[in-house]
Amino acid sequence: DVLYPNDNHYAGKELRLKQQYFFISASIQRAVLKFKEKNSDIHDLPKKVVFQMNDTHPTVTVPELMRILIDEEGLSWDDAWSITTQCCAYTNHTIMAEALEKWPIELFSRLLPRIYQIVEEINRRFVLEIQSKYPGDNDKVQRMAIIHDGQVRMAYMAIAGSFSVNGVAKLHTEILEKQELKDFYEMTPEKFNNKTNGITQRRFLLHANPLLANWITNKIGDDWITDLSKIAKLKVFLDDKKSQQEFMNIKYQNKVRLANYIKEHNGVDVDPRSIFDIQVKRLHEYKRQLLNILHVMYLYNKLKDNPVLDIVPRTFIFGAKAAAGYRRAKLTIKLINSVADVINNDPTINGKIKVVFIEDYRVSNAEIIFAAADVSEQISTASKEASGTGNMKFMLNGAPTLGTMDGANVEIVDEVGAENAFIFGMSSDEVINYEKNGGYDPMEIFNNDQDIRRVLMQLINGYYSPADPELFRDLYNSLLNTLSSDRADTYFILKDFRSYADAQERVDAAYRDEDEWARMALLQTASAGKFSSDRTIEEYVRDIWKLEKVVLK
Repeated sequence: DVLYPNDNHYAGKELRLKQQYFFISASIQRAVLKFKEKNSDIHDLPKKVVFQMNDTHPTVTVPELMRILIDEEGLSWDDAWSITTQCCAYTNHTIMAEALEKWPIELFSRLLPRIYQIVEEINRRFVLEIQSKYPGDNDKVQRMAIIHDGQVRMAYMAIAGSFSVNGVAKLHTEILEKQELKDFYEMTPEKFNNKTNGITQRRFLLHANPLLANWITNKIGDDWITDLSKIAKLKVFLDDKKSQQEFMNIKYQNKVRLANYIKEHNGVDVDPRSIFDIQVKRLHEYKRQLLNILHVMYLYNKLKDNPVLDIVPRTFIFGAKAAAGYRRAKLTIKLINSVADVINNDPTINGKIKVVFIEDYRVSNAEIIFAAADVSEQISTASKEASGTGNMKFMLNGAPTLGTMDGANVEIVDEVGAENAFIFGMSSDEVINYEKNGGYDPMEIFNNDQDIRRVLMQLINGYYSPADPELFRDLYNSLLNTLSSDRADTYFILKDFRSYADAQERVDAAYRDEDEWARMALLQTASAGKFSSDRTIEEYVRDIWKLEKVVLK
C-alpha cells in the first residue's frame, strides 16, 4: 500500500478514501481532545479552532466533526451543525473537475456507514434550504445537491458546511463566483473571498539563491527577509548600469551552477550564455508542456531548413512529475526526452537549441533551477490554473514571465506591467466561451498551417520514435480528434500555438538588448513583494481565522 494511491481503479479509490478518513478523523479527534484539556464547554470550540480544508481531499472533516459532536459529545443536530459551520472553512485550489472529489455512494456508504448517514442528513437539510430560497427551481437543486447521480460531491459539502470559501488568485476566485460555483455564490455571497497564494522568500531566495540574497541585502538591508514588500526598494537601481551588470552576473553564476547539475545528472552540455527557458511543474495537459515541446519541434524544423537562422541560442529545460495512472502525461515526458535525444545529438544545428528533462523534480533541485532561469514558462490554458506558485518563485529570482493571462500570472503582470512580460494566447473568457458554445475545430488549423501540420505528422511518422512510429499516436489523436478524449484539443494547444510562437520571437528579440533585459529581470525581483506567503497567511489570519496577535518579546 502507498500513500495517496492511484485512484483510476476501484481498489485505489477505496484505499484513498480510507487514508483520507484516517488522517482527518485522527486530526479532529486530537484537536477536540486538546480543546477539552483547557475548556469545559464544547460550544466554545469555534472560539479556539478552525479547520481550514485545503481542497476537497480533507472535506470529510464536515461530517466527521458532526459525528464527534453528536455521537461522542451528545449534542443535538442543530447545536452540532452550528459549531461545525463556525469551525470549518474551505479553500478551493483547482477549477479542474477531476480534482473536485466525488465518491460513489456504494463505496462511501460501505466504508463509512455512519458518516454517510450524516452526509445524507446534511444533504436533506441543504436541499430544503435551496428549495426554500428558490422555490420550484428543481434544476438548481440538482446542480447544488451534495448527493446526486449516485455520488457524494465533496466540494459542495465543504461549501455547505463552511463559513468561508476562498479561491487562491483573483482570477480564480472570479471564475468560481461567476462560473464553477455560481449557484453557491448567488445563495451565500458573504462566504466567498480571495486569498492569492504566496511563497516564502526565506526558502526560495535567502536559502536557494545566496548570491542574489546577499546582493539584495547589501543594496537595501535585510528587512525584505521578514517583510518582502521592502524588496521594492530595489527599484531605485533599475536604471543603474553597475547594478544591472551585478544582477546579471549573479544570474550567470547561477546558470553555471545549473549547467553543472545538468552535466552531472543528464550528461548534456548546455551553454550558460544561452537563454535558459524553463518550465517546471506538475505534468498535466492543462499546463501544456505539450505546447512547449511542440514549439521546440517547430523551431528545430526551422533550423533544419535554414541552418544559419539567426536565433539567440536557447536551452529548453523541463522538470515534471506525472500522476501514477496518467498515461498521456507520461507519454508527454517520453516525447520531451525523445525530442531531446534527437536535437542534442544533431551537430548540424551547432548547439543553437538544447532540450533537457530534469529527472525527479523536487524542491531541492527546484532551488537550483529557479535561480538560473531567464524565462519563466507559465503557459496553462487560460481559466484552468487556479494560481500557480512556480510563477512567483521564478519572478522572485529575476525571470520574466512568458505566459497566458491565467492564475496569478494576471497579478504578476499587474505588478510588473504588461511591457515587462511576454503574454500570449486566448483570454479565460474566450476559452470558456468556446467550451460552452463550441466553434473551435483544430482540424482547420492542421489543414491550413503547414508548419503545425509538419510538427504533428512528426508525432506519427517515427521522426522521434523510429523503433515505434505509433508511440505518440495518442498525443496526435488528443489534438485532432475524439478517439482518445471527449473533445479534440481540449486545452486549445493548436489554437494558441501561433500566438505562443510569436511570444517566443519577442523573447528572442528582447534578450538581444542586454541593458533592457537586465532592467526587466531586476524589475521582476523588485516587484515580487506581494507574493510572499507571509502576506497570504496574514490575510487568512485577519479575514478567516480572526486570530489575536501574540507579541514575542
